Amino acid sequence: MLATVDIADSWLARTRGVLGRDDLDGALWLTPARSVHTFGVGFELDVAFCDGDLRVVDMVTMARHRLGRPRLRARSVIEARAGSFARWGVSVGDQLEVRR
Repeated sequence: MLATVDIADSWLARTRGVLGRDDLDGALWLTPARSVHTFGVGFELDVAFCDGDLRVVDMVTMARHRLGRPRLRARSVIEARAGSFARWGVSVGDQLEVRR
């Protein structure tokens, strides 16, 4: 997978997430994070929960206006527009890499 990743690593940036965006080109990495919600998000999201080594421990597609349950092993979350992970070939167990 090769995609542009926005990094939300402050409290304010994580709180804002994808709120107010009409679309998400690439992905958003929320760190630290163990859960997400889609209240106020205008589109469905693919969500990958990652451990401290950025290994995908779980994935879901979340509809709008939902509250996700926390994943205790997760240390960060990657969000993308629904369908992106399938196009990129992302699966549970994959080791991801974010280059700053």
